[in-house]
Amino acid sequence: MLRLTKKADYGLMALKYLAEQADLAARAGAELHLTGARSAKDIAEAYHIPPQLLAKILQTLTRAGLLVSHAGTNGGYALARPASSISTFEVIRAIDGPLFITSCITIHGPCDLAGHCTIKEPLRKVNESITRLLSDISVSDLIEPADQLPAPMAGGLVTIER
Repeated sequence: MLRLTKKADYGLMALKYLAEQADLAARAGAELHLTGARSAKDIAEAYHIPPQLLAKILQTLTRAGLLVSHAGTNGGYALARPASSISTFEVIRAIDGPLFITSCITIHGPCDLAGHCTIKEPLRKVNESITRLLSDISVSDLIEPADQLPAPMAGGLVTIER
């Protein structure tokens, strides 16, 4: 079974959070640099992610050029580029390294069975398809549209029409 590592999952969640915050700021008419970066603590609390692990993931994403970090009182992390130009593949690759679904498809050259293998080519195609699919999904695609967010359960204004 192909599955994301927890680190990659947390990295995607963090970028989604930062993209949502930037989107909310844009809808409110505020410029991103005026709203400030978001702290690792804010992100960890929002998604119940272990703070120390998230801090390491955010540092990795910063080194990869997907995030920028700001020091100081209002410091934290922000997206280095628009969310629409950051692919989920970039995030996963930055955290987990190259994506290979089998050990025969690696950067280390052919495996011992390369001359006799009958499934190498089909598996290469599967690997390329997964890479292409993840490359086509941007961080902005992870954001739920505001009109699809759940409505408040109570405390809002109610209008009854007759």
